[in-house]
Amino acid sequence: MIRLQGRMAAAAVALGVVLFSACVPAGAQRVGDLRIEDPWVRATPPGAGVTGGFMTVRNTGAKDDRLVSVTSAAVARVEIHEMRHEDGMMRMRRIDAGLPVKAGAKIELAPGGYHLMLFGPKQPFVEGDVVVATARFEKAGNVEIAFRVRGLGAKREAGHHGH
Repeated sequence: MIRLQGRMAAAAVALGVVLFSACVPAGAQRVGDLRIEDPWVRATPPGAGVTGGFMTVRNTGAKDDRLVSVTSAAVARVEIHEMRHEDGMMRMRRIDAGLPVKAGAKIELAPGGYHLMLFGPKQPFVEGDVVVATARFEKAGNVEIAFRVRGLGAKREAGHHGH
């Protein structure tokens, strides 16, 4: 009987690990009419104070929405930013009013454009790890997002064409 209980306990632990792994979505995540695709962050070298976060938000609904904020226990704070050419120079600015996601459209958060700035990582982000954050949308509400950590020079996932 004791041996059987030990095996059952080991099986329960193994099942728990499998179920926990299944909780980290591999594909798109949804909230309301919004679909979050390809969420990722760049790895950080030790001591780095900031990194970038990226994803595509697709609005499949008939009403506009807005990405209001993002939070994560893994960092001190997250801000929504935009990079754009202005007067011949690349400039970055924080977007305090949130990022609109038009009905039937998508918004790309990608290197060199709209993106998330993650300030004050509590530990280095290592390629292959997952950083969990919560995005708050004006209409759709909150959604937990599993951002995969990619290498320092990553641009976007191999084979990802933004379709």
